[in-house]
Amino acid sequence: MAGLIVHEWIERHGGSENVVDEMAAAFPDADIHCLWNNAEDRYPGRTVTESWLARTPLRRSKAAALPFMPATWANTKVSHADFVLISSHAFAHHAGGRQPADGPQRFVYVHTPARYLWAPELDVRGGNPVARAIAPVLRQIDRRRAQDGATFAANSDYIRQRMERAWGVEATVIHPPVRVEYLQSVRSWADQLNDADAYLFSTLPTEFVLGASRFVDYKRLDVAIRAGELAGLPVVLAGAGPHYAELSALADKASVPVIFVTRPSDELLFALYQAASLLVFAAVEDFGIMPVEAMTLGTPVLVVAEGGASESVNALDGGVVLESLDDATLREAVELALMLDMTPAQDRVNALFGSAAFAFKLTNWVGHPVNASGTDRTIAS
Repeated sequence: MAGLIVHEWIERHGGSENVVDEMAAAFPDADIHCLWNNAEDRYPGRTVTESWLARTPLRRSKAAALPFMPATWANTKVSHADFVLISSHAFAHHAGGRQPADGPQRFVYVHTPARYLWAPELDVRGGNPVARAIAPVLRQIDRRRAQDGATFAANSDYIRQRMERAWGVEATVIHPPVRVEYLQSVRSWADQLNDADAYLFSTLPTEFVLGASRFVDYKRLDVAIRAGELAGLPVVLAGAGPHYAELSALADKASVPVIFVTRPSDELLFALYQAASLLVFAAVEDFGIMPVEAMTLGTPVLVVAEGGASESVNALDGGVVLESLDDATLREAVELALMLDMTPAQDRVNALFGSAAFAFKLTNWVGHPVNASGTDRTIAS
């Protein structure tokens, strides 16, 4: 089947791009279309087309391009495809406009309805004056386009509920793929480090609480520091970002050592997962890849109840879900998490969240399953 994979825009790094990678692997004969492509070598041997926005300076500013996206997607031609598989976190689900009776069926995998429209409290872009001014009109258009006849999947039950509230549509839940097989293929990631990373790693405490993400306010890395203080354990914060000064000030006042690991390589991040006593992940996320990666490598996690991260923790029994962030609750949660046996979670994680599990669910949902050679095959439900 000659399918078409549609994605908002393609960058060199990004969680949604990783999902598109798996979509492309599942449907090797499908072409790809996006607003613009900033990673031209990401899909070798495959036709990747761009919108008119790619030929303008607007490709360098998502905020400036925002008002043009809905109409651009609605006027995108998709009728040549046998089916259309759309990866959407902004307006890609508008692709092709209203679904004609004789047109290709559209399957939309939703990372989230655009947060700056539907959950501006979770996205600083929602506070932009231009975004606020045009949001009412864009929400109306977005809801109408979502009801144009596509079939939907959500990356978590949390997002499924947001879609129902925002768009009034139902969706199947298909959790995104996590590189479980790759992570578990290495017994000790510390042994894979280059000399500089190995030296840095050797200077870290043997036991510590880990916080890892971009250094921005909503990631709540302050909770990782507080958890370390309550547990009497050093804290390692891995990442980088504009919130560094605020975190550094908190670190200076903390009752336990707080060590910053700036922009860790993948191998160093994986080694940190393995070495940590606990990962604290207090951000409200659509799904949350990092907690699954940590549990994959045998590290328990603390997550907040709101958001999609709690779903993987509950499914794997690989940590504790926090209903509150007060000191008493946080202290008890840390104590419970540190006592967990992570072996069952490590044994189950691939079947629930691995790439093969994602491909199986995706191809069943789309109904045009193909293997790596592009030959049609049928998968039982």
